Order: sequence, then C-alpha cells, then structure tokens
Amino acid sequence: MNDLQLIKEYEDKLKAYDLALSTIYFDHNTIAPKGGIEYRFECLDIIEKAYYEIKTDEHVYKALKRLNNEELNPIDKRRIKLLLKSFDDTKKIPQDIYLEYRHLQNEAAISWQKAKNTNDYDLFEPYLTKIIEMTKTICRFRNPDIDSYELLLDDYEEGMTIKKYDEFFDLIRTRIIPLIHQIEKKNNEINDDFIHGTFDIAKQRQFNEIIMKYLQFDKNWGYMSEYMHPFTNAFSVNDVRITTFYHEDNLLDNIFSVIHEIGHATYEHQMDLSTQGTILHNVSSGLHESQSRLFENYLGRSYHFWDTLYPELQKIFHEELKDVDQMMFYKAINKSQCSLIRTMADELTYPVHILIRYEMEKAIFHDEIPLKNLNKTWNKYYEEYLHVRVDSDTDGILQDVHWADGSFGYFPTYALGSAYSAQFMKKMNEDLDVDKLLSEGQIDIINKWLKENIHKYQNNTTPDEIIEKATNESFNPLHYIDYLTDKYSKIYNL
Repeated sequence: MNDLQLIKEYEDKLKAYDLALSTIYFDHNTIAPKGGIEYRFECLDIIEKAYYEIKTDEHVYKALKRLNNEELNPIDKRRIKLLLKSFDDTKKIPQDIYLEYRHLQNEAAISWQKAKNTNDYDLFEPYLTKIIEMTKTICRFRNPDIDSYELLLDDYEEGMTIKKYDEFFDLIRTRIIPLIHQIEKKNNEINDDFIHGTFDIAKQRQFNEIIMKYLQFDKNWGYMSEYMHPFTNAFSVNDVRITTFYHEDNLLDNIFSVIHEIGHATYEHQMDLSTQGTILHNVSSGLHESQSRLFENYLGRSYHFWDTLYPELQKIFHEELKDVDQMMFYKAINKSQCSLIRTMADELTYPVHILIRYEMEKAIFHDEIPLKNLNKTWNKYYEEYLHVRVDSDTDGILQDVHWADGSFGYFPTYALGSAYSAQFMKKMNEDLDVDKLLSEGQIDIINKWLKENIHKYQNNTTPDEIIEKATNESFNPLHYIDYLTDKYSKIYNL
C-alpha cells in the first residue's frame, strides 16, 4: 500500500466515525429520550477514545510527513497540509485531556439546556468556567507560542487574526452602531404588531413546507427536525439535516430560522461529491455562514422574495394578516430594534450581538475579565452597546449553546459571514436579475450561480482565494457597511 492509499484508508475510517458521532449527536439533540443520556455518554466516551486513536496513528503521521515533502498536484498538496495540521492539533493534546474535554462538552451542553430552561445561570457557571479553563489548557498544548485566541480564530476561519477582526468590528462600532441609535428615534414609524400574537404551530409547519419547496430543499436529501437552538448537520451531500424551533407568539422566528438553515443545507448539498468524507469537504465557518445569511437576509428579507410566498402566508394566517399588504410585511420583517436575542435580531443590529461576544471572548482568553459572574459582564455590554437591559439570564448569557461546547472563536464568523455575503450578492446582482428570479421562484438559477462561484471550491483553497475568485476582488467589508447603510436609510427615510 502506497502512502496515498494509506491516507485514503485513514480518511475513510475517520468519515465512518464522523457519521456515527454526528448521528448520535443529532438524535441526542432532537428525538432521543432524555432518560438515555447517561448510557449514551458512556458509549460516546468509548467511541471518542477509538476516534482519537485512529486520528493519531503514527503510521499515518509518517506517511503524511513523507507526502508533504513530495511533488504533488495542488489539490493533494493542500489535502496533505490540512491533514497534517489536524493530526498535529489532536496529537499534541494528551489522550486523557482530550477525552476529558469531550466528555465535559457533553455534560456542559446538558447543564446549559437545564440552566436555560430554568433561568438558573448558577447551574451552568461551573461548567462554563471549566470549559474555558480546559480550552486554554488545550491551546497551550497545541502551540504555547501563539496567542490562544489567535489559534481559535484561525480554527474557524483560516487566516483570520485578532488584528483583522479588530479592524472589521471597529467598522461595526463606528459606522453601524450610530446608525442603529439614529433609527431608534424613528422606531414608531414601522408597525410590526401583526407579527406578534398567537400563531398556531401546525400552521407554521404548514408554511414551512411551502418555504422548503420554494427554496428547493428536497426531502430526498434534506430532513427537518426541532431543537431549541436551530442548527444544520450534514452527514453527507445527500443527507443534510436542519432543525427549527417554534414560538407560538412570534410569526417570524421559525420562518427565518428555516430560511437560514436551508442556506447552510444548500451549501452542503451542492459540494463536490468526489471530496465527500475528506478534509477537503470541510469549509470555513465564515463562508458557511455567508450562505445562510445570504439566504436569510439578502434573499429572504428582500421584497421580491415574498411576491409568491406572501399570498401563501396570508392564506394560512388569514385572520392575522388580512389587513397587511406585502409592503407592510416587508417593512415589518426589516424593522430595526435593539433587542436581547441574537437569533431573533434584525439584520442591522445583528453584528453588534457578535461584537459583544467577540469582545468578551478576547477578554476571557487574555485574562482581562474574571470568570466569576460572566453573566453580569454580559449584561453590561448589552446596556452599553444596545441600550437594552437584561432581566433574565435565559435571554442573556444562556441564550446561545456555543460556549457550552467550547466553540470559542466561532461567534465572530457570524458577522464575518454576513459581510462576505454582501460582497457575493453585489457580484450576483451584476451577473443575474436576482429580483426577477426571486419573484418567479427560480431559485435553481441562483443556486447554480452559488455552486459555480462558491460551493464548488470547498476547502481546496482558502476563504480569501474563494472570495477573490467569486467577486474579482479581495474581501472588502465596506460592501457590508454600505449595504446596511443604504438599505436602512431607505426603509427609514433617513
């Protein structure tokens, strides 16, 4: 067996374990009975140990080192480089620490769910503190010479640094926050009372079927379930699963959650089948988020997206929407109002939620804020930046699951993805009549453009290179700032 064959066998084993773990975690978060948690965790610990041992096989490492010194085609060269990095990142962590951390992530996620449901941060705080401390320890094992937060940022978005994020978020701070507070004074100009009330969940599910058909989320390859914190999980190109959560008192939360997750799912489904199960099939978090935000905001919150969908929504919720025309609905779904919940935030205030998390994470990993009472630190940031008071930790620090599973460095990619998508949409609008396509329900043409310009590249090149290939320029966050400024200035007649 030559070295490339050995590496293929290695990746085949890893993808089998990834599928098993993904299936268990998806079921655990959606349909699995709560009474089986303890047994599931026992089995997961055994699987995780075997996974670690396969991933850190010394024979594989020697083959990777040899291949790294050989003349290979560019795709294989990048594949070997990424596999070496993944191997090193895992091998440098002692097995007992690795397994303890994975077990802690499972326990912390359960604790977070209980704490969120009971508004009891004290229940979760010991787990969060330990997750942070262990994440710092793991970063030191991986590379003691690199700033831990820099290491984490690069994990989720190759090439991103604190300096780059600081510059990006400074634009949010100086250009977007003043616009938000300017609009605060004009909030009464847009009526969105009709999206608040009582909306039958069975009817919401009925409209989801229409959205899925319109966005071509095909049940032959896609599946939707329910979870309190919506997510997408791709088991393969033709097995992509999303979740949503229904709020009976709000019409929009579920709708835009579904549109968002279908954006993720479409990306996964349109990837190259030949790379399935390999490290080249993974993509950066920022690029992935760019597709969900593109669907949710740049398509889903545009006027013409609703040309065919809004009449259908009115039929289902006839009494609630009978006096609401499409323009009223369009303005309501784009109303900007400072609020507590990130996933329910409007398009304009959304990046400020991410700015808050970024500043907290940076301070946490630079030991600039105490880990005790992080919920109170959270509340101060919300009052300072968004002028909202946090009265409940469920609506505050407990609203997101990502810190419970140790995903530090992940949050910034949410805002970065929104900025990427502004640049993608600018180019797409130059190539296509997007409004006409939306009005006629021709999502297939939009999806084809996304596949040809973004989805087909996957992880065989860097995010920066993909953006440049797709838009003919390097990443430029001013497109995002200009888009938000222009859109909301028109909506509010500024």
